[in-house]
Amino acid sequence: MAQTRARHPHSHMWLIGVLGLAAGGALMIYAPRLKGISTSILLFAGFHLIGAVVILSSLYGMALRDWIRGLRKPALPAGDALEFGWGPGWMNGLAVAALVALAAAVAVQVSKPELWPISFLLVVQAVLFLFGNTAMSGFRRPDHMVLPMVDLVRGETDRVLDAGCGAGRTTIALSRVLRGGRVTALDRFDADYIDDGGRALLDRNLKIAGLTERVEVVTGDLTAMPFPQGDFDAAVSTNVYDHLGGAKQQGLAETWRVLKPGGRFLMAVWTPGPMMFTIGSLFSFLLTPKSAWREMGRKAGFAVIDEGAINGCWWVLFEKPVA
Repeated sequence: MAQTRARHPHSHMWLIGVLGLAAGGALMIYAPRLKGISTSILLFAGFHLIGAVVILSSLYGMALRDWIRGLRKPALPAGDALEFGWGPGWMNGLAVAALVALAAAVAVQVSKPELWPISFLLVVQAVLFLFGNTAMSGFRRPDHMVLPMVDLVRGETDRVLDAGCGAGRTTIALSRVLRGGRVTALDRFDADYIDDGGRALLDRNLKIAGLTERVEVVTGDLTAMPFPQGDFDAAVSTNVYDHLGGAKQQGLAETWRVLKPGGRFLMAVWTPGPMMFTIGSLFSFLLTPKSAWREMGRKAGFAVIDEGAINGCWWVLFEKPVA
């Protein structure tokens, strides 16, 4: 995904990893000393085993995966199946969090039965994490739908920008309906959750889909796009602009600039809601709400044409008015 804040847009994985190390250490060192656990060989060994799993998972997500990949050149997936590069940290991290919550619930219930409401809440949180893990795992599927049915393009020969293309899921979806047009796939190709930032996977996926000749791949930043004003008939972006941090407004303004008058921009982002609560718990409320996105879009010069929900994301169809 194209970003402006750091080379690795998902560098907050380090924070998650540190929290995982702390939780794993508590499960291995503190929990086995509690009353009721220290006297049970099964519980004593179980907490050590779970703690070790959590610590190793955290270390793998923080540094070991990059180190292991650095020992050899990353190999592209074999076969002709599309692959979009989501790593095990993002696909299984919530399952590990669910394991921690369940272990904590057992520890509280065994050592302090009178605090059963806390145990109950921990079990509920574990269930939510499992639902969130299932939702995240769905992103891996090559048939995962990313675009809603909206009135985006004006003709089959339009030139469309995929802003923050990653490994090409949205690019391929666009090219399937834009029969005679061309897609320009823009990204910085530095996402830390995709091998090689996604460029190698993008080239492979486009080749498999037979779209290499119809897609122009450009390396660039969403907040300073290397295109002239009014260069595109339409633009689309899925799960990218919500990662721009303080540069969201600038990114929207740049998208407005490169669109032709009357051009439309379909943007899908994560916003606070039930699905995101299963994934991010209370942190999901820190996401930019829909009302703020609408206001930023209007400030950039867009008019809101339509909006809705898809796969737990909120999408909005902006239009650059004809002067």
